Amino acid sequence: MTDTDWDERFASGEYPRAPEPSPVFRAYEPSLPDGRALDVAAGTGRNAVFLADRGRDVDALDASAEGLRIVRERAAERGIGDRIETVRGDVSTYGFPAETYDLIAMSYFHALDRFADLIAALAPGGYLFVEGHLRSAPPAGSGPSGDRYRFAANELLRAGLGLSVRYYDETTTERPDGRERATARLLARKSTGGRQSYPPRPEPAERWEDGGSGSADVESTAADGRDA
Repeated sequence: MTDTDWDERFASGEYPRAPEPSPVFRAYEPSLPDGRALDVAAGTGRNAVFLADRGRDVDALDASAEGLRIVRERAAERGIGDRIETVRGDVSTYGFPAETYDLIAMSYFHALDRFADLIAALAPGGYLFVEGHLRSAPPAGSGPSGDRYRFAANELLRAGLGLSVRYYDETTTERPDGRERATARLLARKSTGGRQSYPPRPEPAERWEDGGSGSADVESTAADGRDA
């Protein structure tokens, strides 16, 4: 799927204007470090607006000019436009700056080949949050129609083992329309050593369910694997 296709989908409203960030991400956010954040494949600002609304300076990276326009518009509506810098670029080829970000988030964009670069872009002690569609049996009814842009079991976990993993899960949740979504989520810190600090788990895991508020599922076989 081309950048122009995504521009059309964002402009038409086919993709949600204000998707909600992960409940896991929302729950852990107060214990994550302050400083500059990066929303990778920001789309319409799922993570970027959320983080800026909580006082962080955020770079929102996406290849779609229309998606970034919506990010800026949403930020202006909330009075946080000065906290978000939109960056137009292709995630697959973008040159991530080294040791720059205290927090990086990437939601529903399949880019395992850039994992090493994302980790290198984290400042020491910085956190990486990634969530994406998961392969499941039987196949989940929402998300990409094939397995190419879904994580295999433990694939996201293995990708994050160069970091200190703080949270990981693979779950299925029921969407409001009755379809199931299978999701993998990783929160990990760029730190080493046998003795580290750990944020408290803010809520029992069984309460962290995707309720679908502010988002919609978009069936896609897009080349970037993006989905709502």
